[in-house]
Amino acid sequence: MPAPSLPPLRDVISRHGLRASKALGQNFLLDEQLLARIAAIPGDLNGSRVFEVGPGPGGLTRAALRAGAYVTAVEMDRRCIPALEELGAAFPGQLTVIEGDAMKLDAHALVGDGAHIIANLPYNVGTQLLVDWLSVPWKPWWKSLTLMFQQEVAERIVAPVDSEAYGRLAILAQWRSEAKIAMRVHRSAFTPPPKVMSAVVHITPGDEPNRVKLPMLERITAAAFGQRRKMLRQSLKGVPGALESLETLGIDPQRRAETLSVADYVAIAQLLSA
Repeated sequence: MPAPSLPPLRDVISRHGLRASKALGQNFLLDEQLLARIAAIPGDLNGSRVFEVGPGPGGLTRAALRAGAYVTAVEMDRRCIPALEELGAAFPGQLTVIEGDAMKLDAHALVGDGAHIIANLPYNVGTQLLVDWLSVPWKPWWKSLTLMFQQEVAERIVAPVDSEAYGRLAILAQWRSEAKIAMRVHRSAFTPPPKVMSAVVHITPGDEPNRVKLPMLERITAAAFGQRRKMLRQSLKGVPGALESLETLGIDPQRRAETLSVADYVAIAQLLSA
């Protein structure tokens, strides 16, 4: 069955009197070819479940619906709800719209296991939502994350060891999942254009290393990167057993936090979690 014909997104925005809210971290993406490319990043969505945060006027939503997905979209800006309800009417049975705050909702309870999360995340809550999704029991309920961030945040997520962007967020994203930048998006693609460039990050879950407790990994990385310019012998001295773990693993305590690989932090956490 062919996808229904839909009005241009600019017409939808104009007809509903929508303006991106700076307070809500909104920037609308209207290029439908670009939106289709983003929706294609997770692979074939036909028959799949998708969870979306902050759909706004529904640009990315319609791309996922056209790909055959069943979308649950959470939007806290009630001005956008009528436009999303119109979109739902065009795709009967495929779209569920929830007016609410994604930070306060249980996404897993809403969509179940195996859903893809796809979102042009509001800038003011994007990083916290990512941390929440990465911190669930493993393997996670979600199948993949395809998320738009400010380019600076995206680079922190995928940063390699010993780079300026490498830190706690990179370790959280990479210690049991694979993260990559799937696409960079110029600021001119948005309405209104943000001050910075954006990028789409794609994350898929991997195997969790044995005998590692997430709270311990978080404690070690918080101590190490909380005093980034200091040597590990100073930054980790407040974590019981951490300096002894460095000695056991043959890691020079005079090194700095950004020079240790994700595997190094996992190994320290394994010793301290035992």
